[in-house]
Amino acid sequence: MSKKKSGKRPGKTPRKQGDEGQGVVPPLDPRSFEKEMASLVRGIDAQDLESVEDLESYLEKALEGGQIPGLAPKTPLDQAQDLIYAAWDARGDLRVTLAYRALGISKDCADAYVLLAEETAKSLKEAKVLYEEGVKAGERALGAEVFENDVGYFWGTLSTRPYMRALRGLADCLWLLGERKEAIAHYVEMLRLNPGDNQGIRYNLALHLLEEGENGELGKLLARYEDDIAADLKYARVLYMFRQEGADSARASLREALETNPFVPNYLLGWKKLPKRMPDYIGFGDEREAVSYAAVAQEVWEKTTGALAWLAREVRARKKGG
Repeated sequence: MSKKKSGKRPGKTPRKQGDEGQGVVPPLDPRSFEKEMASLVRGIDAQDLESVEDLESYLEKALEGGQIPGLAPKTPLDQAQDLIYAAWDARGDLRVTLAYRALGISKDCADAYVLLAEETAKSLKEAKVLYEEGVKAGERALGAEVFENDVGYFWGTLSTRPYMRALRGLADCLWLLGERKEAIAHYVEMLRLNPGDNQGIRYNLALHLLEEGENGELGKLLARYEDDIAADLKYARVLYMFRQEGADSARASLREALETNPFVPNYLLGWKKLPKRMPDYIGFGDEREAVSYAAVAQEVWEKTTGALAWLAREVRARKKGG
């Protein structure tokens, strides 16, 4: 099983190895696939569907040709969002041009601000301002009723995604600017709105809570996602137990973490050097996941007195014991 890296740092669209070579066309922005979903949602909204059977019949007919029929946008926001779908497929300056055109049609297009933050901001402060505008735009577009009635289902509803992207970008900027409490509050809010966490917020939040020494809040987060198999949370639990209850209590958590991903200690302890370039895609339990985790978590392990020395002893003992 593979997963895209969890987005622990703001950045551009991930690339595969070799994309930087001359004449190689970079892959499409993965967000561009949402335009097909948008077409399908518009088609469904245009129908007078009275039952699940009606919906299934419509979907079968809509998809039988292998291509989702496109429908003209009905609102200025739909028109603006269509330009963003085109911008995600575009390259270079055209992306920015389309984003500005989108805002000319609707100031409520949160994704336009997100794209401008990614493409035009020359500093974190500039990016922060754009993400803030995106959050406000998303709030206007969704309306108060959505925030009251759709809690728990954000991201599953396509119209909420631009807001969630803007809020994620804002939280990341705030963290890097040192506004940590506010950043954590935004991460917590995103998990409240979307506990399914399609954006991988829980991984950022676990690391940040460790960095801030918020062990109580971290314990709640780990309990909430206790079945998560990612190294980020497995090793966060190890460090949490080490801090809260000591080495003996942390041993069981370490055993489970090593079974999930045995490569992590090699990089945390410096037994293997981190590569200059981080992996674009990682798999649960593979060495790329270990690299991705250690690159962002090594510092917090180093700052936890005795943690790395204990980890080294435990790993060596397990190797000797077979």
